[in-house]
Amino acid sequence: MLFGYDQGLFGGILTNEAFLDQFNHASPTLQGQIVALYNVGCMLGCVVNMKTGDILGRKRSILLGCSIVIVGAVIQTASYGVAQMISGRVFGGIGTGILTTSIPIWQVETASAKHRGAAIVFQLVAVIFGGALASWMNYGFTFLPGPEVGWRFPIAFQVFVAVITISLVSLLPESPRWPIQRDRTEEAAVVISRLRAKQRYDPVVLAEVSMVSEAVNAERAQQTGITFREVFQGGSKQTLRRLLRGMGTQFMQQTGGTNVVATYMPVVLTQSFNMSARLALVLSATVSHWLMIWAALCSLVIDSVGRRRLMLWGTFAMSICFALIACGLAVDSAASLITAIAFIYLYYIAYGLSLLSIPFLYAAEFNSQRFQNLGPSLATLTNWTTCYIVVSVTPPGIASIGWKYYMIYAITNAAFVPLVYFFYPETARLSLEEINDVIAPKHGGDHSISYKQATKDAVAARVSPEEEAVKFKLDGDVDRIEFAPEEKS
Repeated sequence: MLFGYDQGLFGGILTNEAFLDQFNHASPTLQGQIVALYNVGCMLGCVVNMKTGDILGRKRSILLGCSIVIVGAVIQTASYGVAQMISGRVFGGIGTGILTTSIPIWQVETASAKHRGAAIVFQLVAVIFGGALASWMNYGFTFLPGPEVGWRFPIAFQVFVAVITISLVSLLPESPRWPIQRDRTEEAAVVISRLRAKQRYDPVVLAEVSMVSEAVNAERAQQTGITFREVFQGGSKQTLRRLLRGMGTQFMQQTGGTNVVATYMPVVLTQSFNMSARLALVLSATVSHWLMIWAALCSLVIDSVGRRRLMLWGTFAMSICFALIACGLAVDSAASLITAIAFIYLYYIAYGLSLLSIPFLYAAEFNSQRFQNLGPSLATLTNWTTCYIVVSVTPPGIASIGWKYYMIYAITNAAFVPLVYFFYPETARLSLEEINDVIAPKHGGDHSISYKQATKDAVAARVSPEEEAVKFKLDGDVDRIEFAPEEKS
């Protein structure tokens, strides 16, 4: 929710007259930089997490990110000049960059293969709720007396959200994969037993510990540290290919136009649709609730329908919606403008079912255990880099070329359809270790095998939890495996 609140906050604040007066009615270019330099901070946060994520672990990284967001929010709230506001935005962005990298990794590593997709989706539902909360906060404060409170309090509210996040995360366990990487297998087994609601020596628990330990040990045996050369390693690992595909999903999300609508929705409605500031804020909030509904529905299909199929149909539909939004603005009649607004809502159906959540999920699950921190960090860095570009060029783009600006995103989304079709295999319902088994035969052995066949082979090679558990000796306790009553001999 903290991420979503931060994302949705400044689009509404830029329509606040008191804020514009305080900062001397900054030009569209400077407004874009005030918003976009937050994304530069997010990029820096991703870089920081590349170095600290495996040292601190997922849980402490999240706590660190929230603490930095609090400091950034305090600086922004106290701002009386552009330089101070920008410094606060950058500082808050660093915290958000750490959060947007660490949280998806934590969720992917703690969720079961069956529920991994739904877990990420519900995270993004909370993000959208945060954006809706920011929109209603901005709208509500337009009615209050006292010009400065209308923009300072919504910024300060980030502190409250961050403190709540810290309180809740403190109660959660660390990812089990992180202690296994540090040979703290007993700790990992206890965490997994809690996450799966099983006894400590249940076969399901021991099987998962066994699979993760084998994957970690196999990769640890190769090298002690990640090298630049290893990133370009081919064969069965295909490190660069996997990194680029995770980064590619985040690139598609941002260059597909989401932040044209998400970050600048009030600006889009006031400048392109000639609405009043208050009506624009109301529609922005309702659009966020609309997106939240479809994002929640995505949890029902993301693991059954799959990531690949949702991305294919989602990018196709998003392309059509942006094309019709552009056409509605080009005609510039009352009916055509209403039609264009309707297609913004339809765009959010396609986006909520596809590129809202899948990029964060795919980047976290498609990389090997060895690159489980670096891969999502690079993908999130890609997200924030492209987000910075889009957010920077949107205000001057709308001002200079009008409806043609929206046509750009119709073209980019159309280009993503063949990209997904030819280069993105399905990962739904596969464990993280089974995804490795899909990549290895495709690129390390028989190059003629399809991803579909490699997936079938990986699923066919599954063993029962009991068989996996018997292979695994944890502190000499293999004889203490607890089978269900009907399974005991």
